[in-house]
Amino acid sequence: MNTRALLLDIDGTLVQSNGAHAQSWCETFAEFGYDLSRDRIRPLIGMGGDKILATLTPGLNPEQGLGKEISDRRKAIFLKQFAPGLQPQPGNRPLLQACLERCYRLIVATSAKTDELQTLLRAAGIDDLIHDAATSDDASNSKPDPDIVEAALEKARVDRSHTLMLGDTPYDILSAHSAGIKIIALRCGGWREPDIGDAEAVYDDPEDLRKALVRSNFRVLEELFQ
Repeated sequence: MNTRALLLDIDGTLVQSNGAHAQSWCETFAEFGYDLSRDRIRPLIGMGGDKILATLTPGLNPEQGLGKEISDRRKAIFLKQFAPGLQPQPGNRPLLQACLERCYRLIVATSAKTDELQTLLRAAGIDDLIHDAATSDDASNSKPDPDIVEAALEKARVDRSHTLMLGDTPYDILSAHSAGIKIIALRCGGWREPDIGDAEAVYDDPEDLRKALVRSNFRVLEELFQ
């Protein structure tokens, strides 16, 4: 059998962090005098932080000046106040272990920065299961552009026709499809049909997907490669 790869979004997909990200942005903007509600921010979670900043505060550059101050402060608030309390999504570790038993290469494809990644992987309880990772630091453009997925494909060293992605937002779906990758979406990040987008398959959470794999002897994944 050809080697397979599964590209993995982290936030919302394997760890319950989307709400924490939204709240950290909300508190950061408030510190800098911006009146931006959590309800306005929450639907943007899953984009790269640079795109969230550009959407909510047009004209600010996340790499310099006020934009960088906001971005750095948001990260500090998230890591100090919210990261210690993050919980894994149900069934995430057994799902990945089952994929490893089938010789899938597990490659992270996340809009998070590299210095946030290990915190997220430890919170998800899967840091010892991952073969490699592509973050926003590996790409010129963050999700929903395909650059991070393309970077993950390079690290997977597996043909894209033998690769699937697992995500939880429309931005994951757009980035995967733009890179020519089929994607399974999970509802546990907070999105529901039809807003979640046109994924090839949708499940509630990692445990729901794992059960489907067990029932079908992995056919629900293998059929997506056809």
